[in-house]
Order: sequence, then C-alpha cells, then structure tokens
Amino acid sequence: MRGGLLAVGLSVLCVAAAGCKKEQPAVEAAAKQDAAHPLRVGFFPNITHAQALVGNDAGAFQQAVPGVEMKMFNAGPAAMEALTAGSLDASYVGTGPAINTFLKGGRELRIIAVAVDSGAVLVTKTARTPAQLKGKTLASPQLGNTQDIALRHWLGQQGLKVNRDVTVTPLSNPDILGLFIHGKLEGAWVPEPWGARMVAEGGGHILLDERQVWPQRRFHTTVLVTTRRALQERREPLKKLLRVHVELTRQWQREPETFIPRVNAAFGEVTGKPLAEPILRDAFSRLEPAMDAMPDQLQQAAEHARQLQFVPSSDLSDLVDTSLLEEVLREGQAP
Repeated sequence: MRGGLLAVGLSVLCVAAAGCKKEQPAVEAAAKQDAAHPLRVGFFPNITHAQALVGNDAGAFQQAVPGVEMKMFNAGPAAMEALTAGSLDASYVGTGPAINTFLKGGRELRIIAVAVDSGAVLVTKTARTPAQLKGKTLASPQLGNTQDIALRHWLGQQGLKVNRDVTVTPLSNPDILGLFIHGKLEGAWVPEPWGARMVAEGGGHILLDERQVWPQRRFHTTVLVTTRRALQERREPLKKLLRVHVELTRQWQREPETFIPRVNAAFGEVTGKPLAEPILRDAFSRLEPAMDAMPDQLQQAAEHARQLQFVPSSDLSDLVDTSLLEEVLREGQAP
C-alpha cells in the first residue's frame, strides 16, 4: 500500500514537472512577444479620459505594462483608424466612434470596459427653449461623433430639421469656445470641460444637460476598446492595462477630492494649461467614473446613429466583451 502511494506521488510530481516544462516556453514566448511588440494605447487630452490622463502622467501604465506606448489623439476617428490599421492595440474613445467602427469595420472592435459616464451639455448664448434655436447656428465637435449624433437626434425630437431650421457646424472644441466667446455661434453640444468653459468664459447657459434624456440619467461618454484579435493574442498585457484602469477608477470613486486635482494636473501637462478651479469643479459635477457597460444604452446610441444614417444597422452583437475585466475584478487586487 505504502509503495503504491509512493508510486502515485512520484507520478504526480512527474506530471507536474512535465507541465512546468511545457508552460515555461509559453511564458517565455509571451514575454518575448510583449518586449518585441509593446502594447500601444490611445487616449485624448480631455478630462473625460480621466483615468488615461492620470495613469499616463503618474507612470502607472508604464510601471504595470512594461514597454507600453501611450499615444495621444485629438479625436475618435483618428484613433479608430489606427486601431483598425493595427498601429494601436487599445484606446480610450467615445461611444460614437466605437459603435461606428464596430458596425463599419467588420465587427472587429470590442469594448472591454467603460471609463466615464455623462459629462455632455448643450450650451447656448441666448436661446432658453428649443423653439428659440430656430434660425441659429450650433456646433458639435465632429461630424458623426458622440455629441454630434446626440445633438442631431435631439433636434429631430424637438421638431427642428438640421440645416433647414437649425444649422449644425462641426468644429474642434477650441474653435467652438473661441467663436462662442465672440458671439459667432449660438451654442454647441460639447463634452466637458468645454461646456463648463463656455458657461464660465463665454457667458453661456446650459439649455440641456444630456443626462436629462437618458434613463437613470446615465450614458457612456468614454469606453476602453481593443480588437477581437488583440483580445485573443495580447490578453496578458491587456489584463495588466485593465488592472491599472480598475484601480484608477476606484481611486476616483473613493477619493474624488484627491483624484480630480490629479486629472487637472495631467490635463495641464498635455495641454499646457490646467483648468481654473471653478471650471474644474463645475465640469466634474456632471462626470461619473464607471466600469460596467450598459448594453441597452449602447443599443439606443447605435439606433440614434442608424436613424441619422451614420451606420448601416444597430446590431451590436459581440461588441461588448468584459471577460477580461471580470477576471481582473475577481482578482480583487490592485496592480
């Protein structure tokens, strides 16, 4: 009997040793691949990309994901072009470009986590009702982007036809602010902090906080995306990236009084000018940290884009894949 147990024990040790030998080359191969092809992550110089700004500025991503390359973009379409072209592995981006890329780019894009909810407003100079917008010119950050779709859909709901009753002009956020201050625009539908700046620096009025048009007053503003292929082949570095994302999101949730100034410092570092304290506080009063996706909300956003003929359908099957995020959350630990 004793001899039998010894034989079994030796057998288990042999199996375990063999397993180690098999796993070791795989681990080494993954390490070599990560070293040869560092994870490339996109983000924008915008406070709605709060986790990316802080994680990059503090070196948290660089420490957790050796060799990671953080690449800054000014708008979603450019980042999504880089992602689909294979020169980017993941990116923080608005839901509009993410949905558009998924539906038009072979359904390869995957949302692996949410970053920020809410934080978009329609600011006007003189109009205090939708009817008073008739004959006026409004702006949005970019044709077909998240705020542009929201504006065009909302105008339709108010019975106002774009470019007949109201002119909608896509402009960059800095140009919107400049023209608004000089009275060249009636208003714009913009993400924060541009809404807060139009109010504080341009004497604007918030005609509509976008939270008012969504169930439970929540909608996704920024999501973290990758591709189906990267999710299969770069799982470990993406997991390390998500660990940092989760930790930064929790810091924002737990300690907003210390996290928000860090966002502003990082914002100032990449733009050359941090926000004034009142504007910062006003802008963040309409932003919320988030991680979990709301499929119904995404579906509704896709349907708005379809109705405006920006996308051919609103079928978002397979768009959201939070399997990696769930693994990280189960670990219950910071990076």
